[in-house]
Amino acid sequence: MKNIVFLLLTLCSLGLFAQVNEPKNNPKEWSEKTEPFRIAGNLYYVGTYDLAAYLIVTHKGNILINTGLANSLPIIKENIKTLGFNYKAIKILLLTQAHFDHLGAMADIKGETGAKLYVDEKDADAIISGGKSDYEMGKYGVTFKPIKPDHLLKNNEKISLGNVTLTMLHHPGHTKGSCSFIFDTKDSKQTYKVLIANLPSIIIDRKFSEVKDYPSIQNDYANTFKAMKNINFDLWVASHASQFNLHEKRKPGAPYNPKLFSDKEAYFKSLSNLENAFLQKIK
Repeated sequence: MKNIVFLLLTLCSLGLFAQVNEPKNNPKEWSEKTEPFRIAGNLYYVGTYDLAAYLIVTHKGNILINTGLANSLPIIKENIKTLGFNYKAIKILLLTQAHFDHLGAMADIKGETGAKLYVDEKDADAIISGGKSDYEMGKYGVTFKPIKPDHLLKNNEKISLGNVTLTMLHHPGHTKGSCSFIFDTKDSKQTYKVLIANLPSIIIDRKFSEVKDYPSIQNDYANTFKAMKNINFDLWVASHASQFNLHEKRKPGAPYNPKLFSDKEAYFKSLSNLENAFLQKIK
């Protein structure tokens, strides 16, 4: 992820992308279709091949977490329909980070469904400005459609719809309001505590002390690593399919199997690698 972002930012600085809007030469996996499927209980994968989007189905309407790029919209719509659900039944929109590759279609989905957007309060400025105020992406004109959030979330705040209650976990660093979500879901056999993790990758080459419009960035990363190492969960997924090795764990047409996503060793290894990069950077 880090290398991809550095490449995008470098190309932006060379003027190879439009000054405003999404970069044009994103990794092809970000825009490729992939089979939607049931992860566990009422949690479904509806994103693109690499940009994860999650649908949580309740008897009072549905929750969508992340939307991928702007061009992900028809893929998400088709995936929801393929699974047998109503796109217009989305009532709440959530996101794990205010970057164009995770909320590019958010404004359109909000407009088409009338769903309410709940965001980590620390990402509100970036979302309202369409990414222009982001401490890194905004410098290169990498933006998305501005959106007005309906509710600002604080750390450990609950989001409830129907029979589902999620807890928002504030995990800043990657963006000021990067966050994860945790909730319980169940099938006919058991209940699972599912973590939708926003892994704290570092996207800057410069020193933390040089990020004047985000002075708490180093402390935020440090606190996030500490917090994420102490989460209790049964299953986990992430903002990018590649971050939890989705396509190695599950092949198209595979039967329902929640335990594919119970690999805690992979989670803690990913965190350790990212923390080591962080520690190396602050030396």
